[in-house]
Formats: sequence, C-alpha cells, structure tokens
Amino acid sequence: MASSKDRQRKLARAKLDRQMARRAASTRRKRQVRAGIGSALALLLIALGSFWALGGFDSEPTNDPAAMDVCAWTTQDTQVNTNLKDVGTPPTRDLPTTGTRPMTITTNQGEPVTVQLDLAKAPCAAASFTHLAGKAFFDNTKCSEITTEGAVRCGDPTDTGFGGPTYTFFDENVPAGSADDPSATPSAEPSGTPTTTASASPSGSPSPSPSATAASARYPAGTVAMIGTPPGANGSQFLIFFKDFVTAEPKYSVVGTVTAGLDVIKKIGALETVDNGSGSKVKPKTDVVIQSLTVGEPSSTDPTAVPPASTPPASPSASPTAAGVS
Repeated sequence: MASSKDRQRKLARAKLDRQMARRAASTRRKRQVRAGIGSALALLLIALGSFWALGGFDSEPTNDPAAMDVCAWTTQDTQVNTNLKDVGTPPTRDLPTTGTRPMTITTNQGEPVTVQLDLAKAPCAAASFTHLAGKAFFDNTKCSEITTEGAVRCGDPTDTGFGGPTYTFFDENVPAGSADDPSATPSAEPSGTPTTTASASPSGSPSPSPSATAASARYPAGTVAMIGTPPGANGSQFLIFFKDFVTAEPKYSVVGTVTAGLDVIKKIGALETVDNGSGSKVKPKTDVVIQSLTVGEPSSTDPTAVPPASTPPASPSASPTAAGVS
C-alpha cells in the first residue's frame, strides 16, 4: 500500500502536468492568433498595394477654372522680326476673369489717361497689359500713328509699327459685324455716320442723331482695342479711339474703356501728322511719349456699370472714315 508521501507526490505531479498542458495550450492559441493577425495584415498590404498600383488612390480630375489654362501665348521668332523685345510671357492660369482692372497711361500731352480693362471679355489682353506694365515695357515709348479710323496707336517700343513682345495672343472681344446686326450699317455720307434700318428714309431726309451714331458705332470714342501685326496676332500695340468709328467689318479686340482723360486723347488726335516713312502721313509731328503705363489690382466692378468719359457728340464733319489702318 502506497504511503501518503507517494500519493502527495503523484498529486503534485498531476497538478504540474495539468498546469504545463494549460500553458502549452495557451501558447499555441497565442501563436495561432499572431499568425492569423500576420496573415491578415499581409493580405491587407497586398490588397492595398494592388489597389494603389491600379490607380485606386489617384484623385479624380476636377474642372476648377482657376487650375486650368486661361490664355495661350504663341512664341515669336526674333530672327524673323528683329523689332521684338523679350520680356518673358505672362502666366497661363490663375488669371482673373471677372470684374475690371484699372490702367493709367501718363503721357507728355497732359493729365493721365485712365482706362478700365475688362477682365471678363478680354482676360488675356488684360493679363498681357499687366505683365508688360510690370516690365516697364511701355515706359518712354512713342505713340507712332494717328489712324484714319480716329484712333491713336501706341505700344510699339521701336516706333516702327512692327515692335512688340516675343509672344502673341488671339483676338478675344471683337464686336459683331453688320451681317449679325443689320440695324447699324454705314451710311453713304462722307462723314461715315451710320443710318439705322428703322430710320431709313428717302434721299434728303435728316441723318441720325449723334446719340444714335454713338450707340451704333462698333468702336465708340474712348474704346481701347488691340491691333495685331498681322491682324489677329496681338502683342503690345493698342488703339485708343478719340472718335466714334463705325465699320461693317470690325477687326480689333476691345479690351477696355477710357474713364478719364479722353480730352487728352482728342488733343493728340488733332495733332498735325507727317510721313511715317511709308508714304502715309499718319505719324504725329509732335512726339507723343508714354512716360509710364501702370496696371492696378483687379476689382469686382461690373464694367457695364461704368460709362465711358462723357464727350460732346462728334460733328458730321469730324467723323472718321472707315478706312483701314495704314
């Protein structure tokens, strides 16, 4: 018969075996859990890697206008036209396309001329003016021509008619021609005064009132427009009209309106002209110098709410002809 000590040793041994078995089972469970977690993480990493490789994390393209190109600038070859001046190019995106921007032109002919640039209708022309003004491109340059259309032509640093920056941009805001608006066709009068369809009458009837003339003019006095060389390839040259210009075939991009100083432009338009070297007497005999041209910060002002500088109606004898720019 076993002694009490033997029974105690057996019980202790059995207890130890049970404890060791429980510990072994617990260790196996922990290992299984770790293995499961590791396998799950591995599968998750594989899945995420495959998703990334297939472009799953790529963001969808947005149509944010501020992130899109607003303007395109076409580079010009200075070897073809040696009159061009390289001052870089304006930005193509993040350009203001609403409201207006003030531009101030100071000449040697009197008080400064202020212009309101239309950012909605001519954002690229306004961006070009802003860029060039920041480079002092227009400072101490001459206005090279008084056109037969009733405008002062400026913006050519070389005073040759062919100067500009080493980039061009397309037309933006050319008024509609008479084919699109038959209510405003040029009159047969030498003065170029238009006759509207509604007021047409037999020969000898009075011509339209000055207010009707200004309303139907494609380029009213005070209009600022780009002029390209060749047409449609705009650079830095621009026109400021001192008379209402009526034409059946508009070809100049309207960029803004004179808000003050139109009398200075009229004064320049009345200067005596001389031959510009091409046989045309269109160059001002007295030098018209742009001492500085600056462009201010954009404004949310509606350009249609600001009328051009008030001027007396042009008399028939002073109205411009519809001749092209020389």
